[in-house]
Amino acid sequence: MTRPVLAGLVGRSSDWLKKIETGVRPLNSLPLLLELARTLGVDDLAELTGDEFDAPVHVWEKDVHHVVPAIREAMRDAPFGLSMASGAASVVDAGDLATRVRRLWLLWHTSPNQRTDVGTVLPTLIRQAHESIRATDGDTRRQCRSAAGDLYRLVQRLLAHICEPELHAMAVERGRALSEDADTPTSLAQATWSSSVSLCASGHYDIAARLADGGVTALLLSCGDAPTAIQMGTIGALQLEAAAAHGLAGREGDSYRYLDAAAATAARMPSGAWHLASAFDRTNVEILAVIVGVSLHRPGEAVARADKIELSGTRSIVRRSRLLLERANAHADRRELTDAVRCLSSAAEISTEAVALIPWARTLADELAERVPRAARADAHRLRTRLSVVG
Repeated sequence: MTRPVLAGLVGRSSDWLKKIETGVRPLNSLPLLLELARTLGVDDLAELTGDEFDAPVHVWEKDVHHVVPAIREAMRDAPFGLSMASGAASVVDAGDLATRVRRLWLLWHTSPNQRTDVGTVLPTLIRQAHESIRATDGDTRRQCRSAAGDLYRLVQRLLAHICEPELHAMAVERGRALSEDADTPTSLAQATWSSSVSLCASGHYDIAARLADGGVTALLLSCGDAPTAIQMGTIGALQLEAAAAHGLAGREGDSYRYLDAAAATAARMPSGAWHLASAFDRTNVEILAVIVGVSLHRPGEAVARADKIELSGTRSIVRRSRLLLERANAHADRRELTDAVRCLSSAAEISTEAVALIPWARTLADELAERVPRAARADAHRLRTRLSVVG
């Protein structure tokens, strides 16, 4: 199969594929790896990545977490009112629906078992959201759509890494469509943010950065000189996503420019305020700077930045564990393997689910178990076992 043909089959350019083949551009997107493997008839992702550990394609073709089937059924049936098989869904008013969604987002950030605890409740709330939209009209329906858009952004977040790409894409698109129909600048900007997150995760860095930047511009135009705390948090979240996308694409200057802009936005937010969906605040800007350092292959800089962050000041358990995970990755890049095991173990102590359900985190644990010095080997093997039994 020629390069142009293969690139076309996976919806990419020949130049993109050439950069992947020659190592100029990393391929960190699991959905893209799976698509390439299926197109080429490859049974093991290790044949594409060059890793020494087996990564059978079939492993990713089943549900990674037990909450997925019920969520899939609710997403499939609820928009059409097909709730009878799982019990009729009750109608809730727009304010109550928004409150329930906010509570679930808060649970996501505060539970060490966020996917289990949130995922157990999601199917019912998905059905209630759609029933409430159908039962209302006018401004009330738009308010229900706005809350449902926020709900599907949570569904998107939860499904990342644990379901088939098509289901995750459905959650992204539902959130976008509902937010567009809500017809408010803030709802649309939040949908822009979640769409940018999805594009970045699937390797579309240029489009993700452009979309995030456009979202910032549009929301700034609509809110004028007096943005609300939610609007400022949304602007900051978009700026951080642009920084992440540029960092993954290797564009250092653009990445740090957006980090600086996000820091300025965070400084303008009221004391104690944060953007609930993204956890955007001053500390999250600092965490993203660590992630950018790792993306730009500057592990020393990433570790130095991480050293300055006070974990107790990070309200989100998910972000707290991610900071330690990124620090572990930076230590591994510096061949400080014992420190990497220590940081990865600490991340898992905070939330095993938040770490174990990220594919590259499990790969890192596998590599550390094989390469770490003898004195830390027992800890590394226990860590690998711990991360392998979640779901």
